[in-house]
Amino acid sequence: MSNNLIILPIIIPIISGLVMIIIRNHTRLHRIISILATVLIGLSAVLLLEQIRESGVQILYLGGWEAPFGITLVADMLSALLVFVTAIVTFCCLWYAFSSIGAERERHYFYPLSLFLIAGVNGSFLTGDIFNMFVCFEVMLVASYVLISLGGTKIQLRESIKYVLINMVSSFLFLIAIAYLYGMLGTLNLAHLSVRVAEAGQGGLMTAVAFLLLIVFSLKAALFLFFWLPGSYSAPPAAIAAMFGALLTKVGIYAIIRVFSLVFYHQLGTTHLVIGILAAVSMVLGAMGSVAYWNIKSIITYNVVVGVGFILAGFASFSEAGMTGSIYYLIHDMIAKALLFLLGGTIINITGTGKLKEMSGLIRLQPHLGWMFFIASLSVSGIPPLSGFIGKVFITEGTFQSGYFWLGAIGLLTSLMVLYSVMKVFMSAFWGYTDVKEVTENKSIRGLLMPIGVLTAITIGLGLGAEVIHEYVDLAVAGLLDPNIYIDAVLQDSLIGWGR
Repeated sequence: MSNNLIILPIIIPIISGLVMIIIRNHTRLHRIISILATVLIGLSAVLLLEQIRESGVQILYLGGWEAPFGITLVADMLSALLVFVTAIVTFCCLWYAFSSIGAERERHYFYPLSLFLIAGVNGSFLTGDIFNMFVCFEVMLVASYVLISLGGTKIQLRESIKYVLINMVSSFLFLIAIAYLYGMLGTLNLAHLSVRVAEAGQGGLMTAVAFLLLIVFSLKAALFLFFWLPGSYSAPPAAIAAMFGALLTKVGIYAIIRVFSLVFYHQLGTTHLVIGILAAVSMVLGAMGSVAYWNIKSIITYNVVVGVGFILAGFASFSEAGMTGSIYYLIHDMIAKALLFLLGGTIINITGTGKLKEMSGLIRLQPHLGWMFFIASLSVSGIPPLSGFIGKVFITEGTFQSGYFWLGAIGLLTSLMVLYSVMKVFMSAFWGYTDVKEVTENKSIRGLLMPIGVLTAITIGLGLGAEVIHEYVDLAVAGLLDPNIYIDAVLQDSLIGWGR
């Protein structure tokens, strides 16, 4: 039975964004509408989570056309969890933007563009076919093209050109992969693709298409192919960079997890080994970048790359423990990376610079900010009892169980490098004698600290109260390890007599 609730996380931000475009000059209304939209998305995700927990995977056949012939939206436990966390992150980033983004960007459609971005993100999580995944990617990317250049500073324009060109290439490759898939299998529905690949066998050409999709998704997720990310994510203001770092790379990660657990899971020694190697290289290069730089933005953006590698290291193991760790760490990473970007933006707002060697002693001026940064630093490093610890333990266990001892060891080593990189920021920015001008001491950042405080509380809560989401994570892992749960929910009896 179709569940119309599934489409709400997609149409709520679209309708809200269109309304805001009509009332362009009412900034206060834009703020209210954008916050209400994220709250409604979060509520709809909570309802979906409970329905999935009680009744299994939820489906919506748009226009009444059943799979695989029509457009299908699918909400399983993994996608619903990601939609819910997306709503939380967006809420806090928009709240932070109220006090930081500036009137000029607000007048030039910052809030509607942010909601269009979220519509694309949620659509990518909820779509049931690979062509509409491409469409949702493009909705998300078009909004991000404008957001990354909004304000028109020199660095934004320079980095936006690189960002747009890279994504145009990856979108072109995505279309080629989709064309090959349709030509070989005659369908684009993810559940039906899984059935057809199982029937045809994942031979040489099929594996080649799988690797082409891996290249596309790796560009989106910054898995090894992350050369564009440090500059692009450093260019926009903190509120926009936080949404990018927390959400956009996670869409690429989700695509890899979904496609390589549902469709191309037959050659684990080939596809998943390559994913593991790419994850290891990403962790090492990202950690090296975060250690080498003495600029807050560069350190945080390179830590995004490390997080991507760590999440997919657990997935590459394709074990229950590894997958559990990946989902825990994926949820943690969305919260923690948004938190780090907002903290970094606040430090730059106070000091007027991102260079660590030009700041010190902020703990005297802003003790709350300092200790929240300390907590965030421990969290991203995987120090107990914060949210990053549980995911790292499960991922390491999963890699060892699968015989990927080298991958688990690299994860542990790079965790130490991440700890060094973020503590370097903490010691440089907050310890020592302050050299910040006296006028800065009186600068009010209350509006910036409140959303940061919410995210800090969540990362503490995820660590101390992990059992609260344990049942949901277990259901998500079960759905990934057994593709038939997803397939049976989507196809039901519609393919009887159609070669299933």
